[in-house]
Amino acid sequence: MIANTALFQAISVGTPAALGSLAWFFSLTGSYWTAPLILLGLWWWSNSATDPARARAGRLQFAGFGMAFMLAILAAIIMKLWLDFPRPPVILGDLVRVLGEIEQHYSLPSGHATYSALVVGALWPLVGRYGRIGLILYVGLVGWSRIATGRHFPVEVLAGWGLGWGCTALARWLISLAVPAWHTACSISAFVWYGVAACIIMVDQLAKLAINHTLAHGEQVEVTPFFNLVYVLNSGAAFSVLANASGWQRYFFIAIGLAISAWLVRILRQHLPRLEALGYSLTLGGALGNITDRVFRGQVVDFLDFYWLHTHFPAFNLADVAIALGAALLIAEAQNKSAIEGAKSSTT
Repeated sequence: MIANTALFQAISVGTPAALGSLAWFFSLTGSYWTAPLILLGLWWWSNSATDPARARAGRLQFAGFGMAFMLAILAAIIMKLWLDFPRPPVILGDLVRVLGEIEQHYSLPSGHATYSALVVGALWPLVGRYGRIGLILYVGLVGWSRIATGRHFPVEVLAGWGLGWGCTALARWLISLAVPAWHTACSISAFVWYGVAACIIMVDQLAKLAINHTLAHGEQVEVTPFFNLVYVLNSGAAFSVLANASGWQRYFFIAIGLAISAWLVRILRQHLPRLEALGYSLTLGGALGNITDRVFRGQVVDFLDFYWLHTHFPAFNLADVAIALGAALLIAEAQNKSAIEGAKSSTT
């Protein structure tokens, strides 16, 4: 602990004020908010590569980064809430020079260090020697920026790096197990995809049950500078559309949701490409997850609150995440079909 504090003070106090902008920049690039850029880059890499091996490597890294990202987010939230480790200004007081807004809670592990390790794990197999040197510098500078700005102790940065690389390794192992099943899924009955939908419903409802028993209605818990856990009830649709209606909207949304779910069940009985079937099953699971809320609770439980500065994105839940992922997969599959048809037409 003494060495940890001494190293923190040496970096935080010893960093010249002129490097404040550099520390701010690497804190920004080490933020979870840049994850969509990484995913887009990996998606472009896999689709633009002319070598089938490079294209396959890009797709695997895309899937691995997405899975590792979700695992790391979940693990970081659990660790932060469970440990509730105070920030350096709380422990050291005026001895800490803080650049920007002062934070007090949920310091272990460093989320920025975790995310930078995820980025390195995703890009490392795809780049050459100089690219890897750049990645090492990137992950090191992100960790330095969190200490230099007074946000984290060195041990919290190390914990973040360990968590990020651990989730990357776990994601790769899970994907290695899932790939054989993925290749045979198209020959298996539709009950496989119904099983995926059932898993989505179960995870969504367990998460909502945990929020219901942990937080009071309207309560929020700050997890990171851009993410809160909250407990809000939404009687409307997405973005609280029709939330202020007189109550009829509950039955309207249940009827609409059941109709869409019945159509998705019928669609999944057909012989579909794997990505398309997965997209429909995720959408089905998310839709039924929210319908379950409307039937038994009268309103949908939302608990994920992302924000930037003082602007909050409307709170949502895991069922909404599944629906969004399903829609993204369906769009990607439609674009893939269009590209294949375009290639066929150009050769004829």
